[in-house]
Amino acid sequence: MQQASGFKSQVAIVVGGTTGMGNAVVRQLVAAGCKTHVLDIHETTDAAFHRCDIRDHSQVHSCITEIVARDGRIDLLFIAAGVHHFATLEDTSLADFERVMSVNVTGTFHVLKEVLPVMRAQQYGNIVLMGSDQAFVGKARSAVYGMSKAAVAQLTKSLAVDYTQHNIRINCICPGTIETPMIRSVVERIGSALGLHRTAVDESMRTAQLVQRFGTPEEIGKAVMFLLSDDCRFMTGSLISVDGGFVCH
Repeated sequence: MQQASGFKSQVAIVVGGTTGMGNAVVRQLVAAGCKTHVLDIHETTDAAFHRCDIRDHSQVHSCITEIVARDGRIDLLFIAAGVHHFATLEDTSLADFERVMSVNVTGTFHVLKEVLPVMRAQQYGNIVLMGSDQAFVGKARSAVYGMSKAAVAQLTKSLAVDYTQHNIRINCICPGTIETPMIRSVVERIGSALGLHRTAVDESMRTAQLVQRFGTPEEIGKAVMFLLSDDCRFMTGSLISVDGGFVCH
């Protein structure tokens, strides 16, 4: 059984690593000396970049094949890519539904489908999937988005059952409201849908957290780094809330 020791000897992939929480993890991995690859549809200069739309399995296959050919292994994987949707189920079109599921669920499946055989062959790997506070609680006008994140949460548990025997750990980070470019667009959409000014929506979302503020990408990044490290080798199949206390009340 081969096991990497420390980030400096490891090869990592961050899916959706150009902005927000994904980019925070990329920067922290690079700072720790990890050889880091980013799969995204938008380019970044923070790490080795591979243009990839994870909805397309052939693109994912090509990128993972290229990384393994170049570096020989994949030790760490963080799938941060995701899209949000704010609407009731009746107001959600089939196109809206397919857009959310194709990225949040199908895209995650495509990446895992390519990476897991690599990790199984080397008998080592740490994976973190992107959940949400909505893996635990329901929110108004969020049925489809919540469903997609609940699917990722259940996937985490089932994968842990299947792959722990291969020395592969799979955990799920479940952020609350985090100050990212995505949340800015969410605030705008909610305000438009409810006829509220964005400052009112912003304040309502901030005060919903026990800590009375949004989280930062860097705070999520530190939690993900812990899950990717060998400091938590007794953790797998876990859903980790990093949400300012939102789901505890």
